This record gives sequence, structure tokens and C-alpha cells, in this order.
Amino acid sequence: MRRSLLLLTAATTALVLTALLVPLTLLTRSHAADRATAEATARAQWVAHALGPVLATADERETAEQTVESVNGNDLPSTSLILADGEVIGPRLGHGSAVTDPVRLARTGRAFTYEPGSGGRLVLVPVQGAKDGTAVVQVTLSEKQLYAGTLASWLVLAGIGVGLVLVGLLLADRLGARLVGATRRLARTADRLAAGDLTARAEPEGPPELRLIAGELNRLAARIDELLTAERENAADLAHRLRTPVAALRLDAETLRDPDEAHRIAADVSALERSVDDVIRKARRPLREAPRADLAAVARERTAFWAPLAEDQSRAVRTDTPDTEIPVPVPADELTAALDALIGNVLDHTPHGTAFSLTVRRAPDGRRAELTVADEGPGFPDPGAAPDRGTSGAGSTGLGLDIARRTAEEAGGTFETATATPQGSGARVTLTFPLPRPLPLTPPRAHPGGTPSGPPEPTC
Repeated sequence: MRRSLLLLTAATTALVLTALLVPLTLLTRSHAADRATAEATARAQWVAHALGPVLATADERETAEQTVESVNGNDLPSTSLILADGEVIGPRLGHGSAVTDPVRLARTGRAFTYEPGSGGRLVLVPVQGAKDGTAVVQVTLSEKQLYAGTLASWLVLAGIGVGLVLVGLLLADRLGARLVGATRRLARTADRLAAGDLTARAEPEGPPELRLIAGELNRLAARIDELLTAERENAADLAHRLRTPVAALRLDAETLRDPDEAHRIAADVSALERSVDDVIRKARRPLREAPRADLAAVARERTAFWAPLAEDQSRAVRTDTPDTEIPVPVPADELTAALDALIGNVLDHTPHGTAFSLTVRRAPDGRRAELTVADEGPGFPDPGAAPDRGTSGAGSTGLGLDIARRTAEEAGGTFETATATPQGSGARVTLTFPLPRPLPLTPPRAHPGGTPSGPPEPTC
């Protein structure tokens, strides 16, 4: 916008100045010619007046020559006296006869100016009273003498024009800076709101339209804050209501006669209570808090958590994660839920004994981290797309893959499903997350029970 304003101002100012300065330059040229002509005419009239009595006698030729010589000099117009017999006193122009048509016309008693085809201007004034006939005083102005001082005037006008253009650009730049600054601050406020900082407010500034947008943006932010606060409180209230049936379930578990069964159910109830508490804390957590979790550490922890069940199902588990921290902008509990959903899908929807792998690595561009869960099972019916939310062909809720997808996309990453082998068998789910900064390339670490060779090779 700022550059556009500068270009528009420069173009408009240049057009206006062109419309004004071109006539002025022509006017200065004409004025210079008129001034030089007026001075030449005055010179010629003075010479004619001075030589009138002198030429009345035949013995005053020397006086006439001195008078003509006195008005000639360097950088002065050439002044000549053309006598009635055609003799010239003073500078002679050309090689032909000095008695030209303009001279003959001047001998009739007329004083006038004449522009020859070679450029410049002639001033002719008749000298009345000469003894041998009418003489003519001729003052010759060259092109340079005629327009003397024009270049200086044009330079002054050009300087004024350039100064006006610079002043216009300066004013346009200040106006553009004000408009662009207000627009950018408004955009930064919108970015903060999009990032979850609902305390961000725009300062109404700039033209009325931008002030109106800032006011409406502040109203929208306040309304969103109210709606989200109400939603979080409702979610927290609903989760809190679960405490009563959970407490009743704990009491029922304590009445069981089998101590082992009672202990197992009590542990499950405790895990359910922790989940309810996590829901309440998450619902009341301000959105402007910047979440962050170590993708590699969470991957290792969840693999270790599911390892006993995988061992019970005779599954080989391969895990490749780097030793260094890979921070991703996702809360640890959400990242855990996404990993649990992906690993749980493998355990629930592939035959026992099906191997699977979990790989964490930095993308080649250094800006993203990739989490890949691959198995050697039957694969997806449609490898290019994940099932719709709530849709499942195996009797489940159909939310597992959608949880993983939302976790990646809400963090600014991607979700992709594909086949794990070229033969079309197996399933591979890849989540990408943006990284705050490029991480050093570190070879993956091999864990017990697996090799750092990546996803399992297909079994023929």
C-alpha cells in the first residue's frame, strides 16, 4: 500500500507539474526573446537618433563610424549602418548585397523586426534626414542572444518541480506509513487472536474505515472470549458431574469379595478419575498458554506403556526416535492421546502377531517433525483418506484417527494415511508438526526389541 501511494503521488504530481511547467517554460522563452528584442530596438532607435544630424552632412562620416563602433562589443548584438548607396558601416552580415528586401522596406520609413530563416532576429530602424537618402540601422540578434537567460529559468523551474515532487512524496510516505502501520498493527492483533490470545485488542487509529474495523474486531474478540469461557465452564461442569458416578463406582469396587478383582477395578477407577481431572484442567486452561511437548520422549513413553499388551499379542514393536529433544507445539496430554489412538488402532484392528513400528524424525527441510506409525496388517480400504469422524468399519467409535488428525492440524501440521508396502498391504499414518527452530541431524537410537531401520519390511 505504501509503495502504491508513493507511485500514485509521484505520477499525479508529475502530471500536474507537467501541465504547469511546460507553458511556463514556453513563456520564459518568449519573454526572453521579447526582452532581447526590446533592448535591440532601443539600441537601434538611439543610434538612428544620434546619426540623423550627422548624416545630414557629408563630412561627418568619421563620427558615424565611431558611433556605430561604440555600440558594438563582445556578447552584444551586431549593429550596422546601411547607407543609401549600399555601403555598410559596422559589421557586415553575409557575402551578398547588404540591401535586402527588409532594408528596402525600412527605407520607406518603417521600423520593424524581422526573423530570417537562419534563426535569430533583425531590428531595422530608418535614419531620416540623410543627405544621400534614407539610411537604415540594423541590429542583428543571434539565437543565443535572443534567448539568453532561458536555460537558467528552466533550471529554476525544474528545481521547483523536483522540490514539489519530493515534498509530495514525503507527505505521501508519511500518510502511507500511518496507514500501513495501522493496518499492520491490526493484522498483528488478528494474528494474536488466531493464536489463542483472547486478551489482544486493537487500538482504533488511522482513517475512519480502519478505526471501524478495529472496533468491530475488538467486539468480535470479546464475544469469542465470552463464548469460549462459557463453553469451558460447561465442559468443566459436565466433567465435574462425572465425579459422583465415579465415586459410586469406586464404592462398588470396594465391596467386591475378590481382592484382586477389587484392586484391578479400583485402579481403573483411579485412572478414570485422573482423566476427569485432566478434562477439567484442560477446559479451564487459558488458550493463550503456548503448549509444548517433546515428541521423541512422548513416543518412547507411550511405546513402553503399550509394550506389555503388544507382547501379550505376540507383536514385534520397532521404535526409532532421536536422542535429542524434538519440541512440538502440542500439549503433552493431547500428543499422548493421539499416540494412544494410533497404537490402539493397530492393536484393535490388526490380527495378533502383526508387527508395527513407530518412527520419529526431523523432516529434510528442518522445519517439521514427523511421527509415523506403520503396521503389517491388511491396511486401509482407501489409503489416500482417513475415515470420516465417527465412521468405523470395525465396531469402534471411529474417533481414533480423527483425534490424531485434529492434533496435527490444530498445531499447524498435516495428517496423511498410506499403505506401508509397495504391494498395497499394511497401513501407515504420518503426522507432521512444525518445529520452532531447525534441529541438528541426529541418527535414530535403537531400542531393545527393535532396530533403527525404520518401518518394518514387507513380508512375502
